Formats: sequence, C-alpha cells, structure tokens
Amino acid sequence: MLTRFLQVWLGAWPPPGAGIAVVGHPARDKPRWDGAEQLALGVTDADGRGVLSVPPAHRDAVAGLIAGLDAGAAAEVLAARLPVLLRRPEQVFFTGVFRWSQAPAALPDAGAWEPSDGPGIPDWLRPFPGEVLIARDEDGAYLAGVGLKPHDVSGIEISVGTDERARGQGLARRLVARAARRIVAGGAVAVYLHDPANIASGRVADAAGFPDLGWKIHAMAGAA
Repeated sequence: MLTRFLQVWLGAWPPPGAGIAVVGHPARDKPRWDGAEQLALGVTDADGRGVLSVPPAHRDAVAGLIAGLDAGAAAEVLAARLPVLLRRPEQVFFTGVFRWSQAPAALPDAGAWEPSDGPGIPDWLRPFPGEVLIARDEDGAYLAGVGLKPHDVSGIEISVGTDERARGQGLARRLVARAARRIVAGGAVAVYLHDPANIASGRVADAAGFPDLGWKIHAMAGAA
C-alpha cells in the first residue's frame, strides 16, 4: 500500500538507484488537497534513496542541481537553490521525518468525529474536508483534535494539535491512533510527518504506532 501511495503522490517509486532521483510529475502543477501549490515533494528511505517530484518543465534543471550527490548533500543544495529555480524565492525547501503505519497502536479511543464546518471547531481544523476528530472537556470546550489530509485514496496524512492545558495526558496519541485505525480500515496507509526538532510530536507518533524508520520527507512550501 505504501508503494502504491508514493507512486501516486510522487509520480514514481521505488527509487531507481542511489541518491535522489528527480521526476517530472503533473501533480506538481496542480493544487494539493487544500488548494495550495506544492511545487516540490519528495521522500527518501533509510538508505538515502529517494524520489523528488517537480513540475515536468523543471525536471531537467532540478536534476542537474543534484546530479551525483548523496541525499544529504542534495537536500542542502535544494534548500539553497530550489525556491529561486522554481521562481518562488519566498518559499522554503525543508526536510522532515516521514512516518507511516498500517498497524496503529491499540490505544483506547478518544474524542468524537465532527463535521469540520460545525460549531465550536477551532480555525486550524476548518480547512480539512469532511470530519475531524475532536476531544472536548465536560463543558464542550476543545482540548485536542485531528484533521486528515486526503493526498490520495491510498494515503492519508494525520495532523494533530493539543490545547496547552491538555498536554501531557496522552490525549494526542489516542486521537492519532484512532484516526489511523479509520484510515487503515478504509484501505489506505496512514502517514504522519513532523519536524525533527519536534520531540513531543515524535513521541506521539511512536506511541500511536508510527515508528521512525529513518525515512524523510522533502518539500517546498511557503515560509512559516
């Protein structure tokens, strides 16, 4: 299932050889699930072998930037030069942790599924289509929530956020595990991405059944 998802998401998988292979993927010329552009998107495995997809018109120029480089050196070059090459100097190229699961942890359920456009939904969850998973206190106030990014029917990414007053209680991991179980039951692979410096997010992923296997996500997006 992971291979099928990456083939759709990136345009090719598995990587043909060492380092990062650059492919031209028509999806990079189209808006992603939330309407934003995603001009560069890639994944590398634990051995540093990967695929980076870019708009087809830029494939050769991007491939020339990183020809002969290993994944680490290629990521450094892409971070320095890719936004300008793709005519988006205001954006940043970043590398994060790529995790996935087809066997989420059997943690107790938390929260309830609610329409993302319903009452009392935090602003950060409203862009997610369909339902979001919300945990509330006894008064109905928001504690934590999960939104699902439908990259493809074969792969769905989980985003989680917890109110400061509810942190440290194991709530996020239970929400993530519950959301992942729904994704897997629907025949897709559950994906979890995070900044390497976000230790708390990594702990949530570990507990919810998303081990860190040394894979990386590489992408270009607007600066935070």
